[in-house]
Amino acid sequence: MPSLMPPPVQEDAALLSLRRQVREFLAEQVGSGGFTPTVDSWLSGWDLDFTRALARRGWLGMTVPEEYGGHGRTFLERFVVTEELLAAGAPVAAHWIADRQVAPNLLRFGSEALKREYLPRIVAGEAFFAIGMSEPDSGSDLASVRTRAERDDGGWRVTGTKLWTSGAHVADAFIVLARTSPPGEDRHGGLSQLLVRLDSPGLTVRPVISANGAHHFNEVHLDGVLVPDDHVVGEIGDGWRQVTSELSFERSGPERFLSTYQLARSLLGSLDPAEAGRITGRLAGLHQMSLSVAAALQRGERADVPAALVKVLGTTLEGDLAEIADLDTLAGADGELADLTRRAVQQRPGFTLRGGTNEILRGVIARGLGMR
Repeated sequence: MPSLMPPPVQEDAALLSLRRQVREFLAEQVGSGGFTPTVDSWLSGWDLDFTRALARRGWLGMTVPEEYGGHGRTFLERFVVTEELLAAGAPVAAHWIADRQVAPNLLRFGSEALKREYLPRIVAGEAFFAIGMSEPDSGSDLASVRTRAERDDGGWRVTGTKLWTSGAHVADAFIVLARTSPPGEDRHGGLSQLLVRLDSPGLTVRPVISANGAHHFNEVHLDGVLVPDDHVVGEIGDGWRQVTSELSFERSGPERFLSTYQLARSLLGSLDPAEAGRITGRLAGLHQMSLSVAAALQRGERADVPAALVKVLGTTLEGDLAEIADLDTLAGADGELADLTRRAVQQRPGFTLRGGTNEILRGVIARGLGMR
């Protein structure tokens, strides 16, 4: 049977030192009232001041080469910084998508013009992105997208609707997956990615308000939006391969098991030692798995299958934590634990949906095992 995970990785002295530096910075921020730790901070914690404080310390665009304004550091170094930020419940939503997947996507597939225009601004915490994949009738089945891009003088006219687009109301641009030619026998063919500014003529952003009154998601309607040729990401027709690569960054990161870490910290002391041990063991295992995926990405290896595994196991743990905490608060917990539990329970339905449903990802894992 094929191995699902890359080999384990041990953090060296340099990584441990970096981890201590980030923890010290975060302790100072919390101590001075810079932010209040919470759950799901990478989705809801939009704080430009905090993002730019990270940029000043060189903790944005860490893996971007110096020639594009970045720091030329490793995926493992970025993993350490990211894991500490998430564990602290820090407000990282403003730069999250740009730093997590747009920057590596542009580095791998973008034109030189796109790299020069956007990468230095991402590194500086001055360019903010959303992702335009899901549509009203195309969620996890991205090959069924109906948004189309048609050739026009000097560019492409994009028409369609994107849904569940996180942060589109505050971002500068988003990467749109669109159909540039009809699908043939391979339904994944004929798809392309385009970088679209969110202030473009013909583009409308409508809020999608969650049941708890929060505004994270949006519907983005494109009515013949003109996108210049130099804003095509990669090659026309190569969109599916690019999206598959991009989703490895989205699915494998520590946000897939640390969205509720602040809740876990508050909850563990009130649990039976055996239950607390099981949760701690699952967290430790997911930490090692996600670290191994970061090392694989650093080596230039494909990581779609191990990323899917991290996402399925991690979001399952997050849901379990919300359920356990909910039962605990019913038994009389209050204060910080009750507040964190309320937020986690509200966000729980999205844990296993965003970034691809766990049902779809189990199919990815099955293919990796040669079972499909």
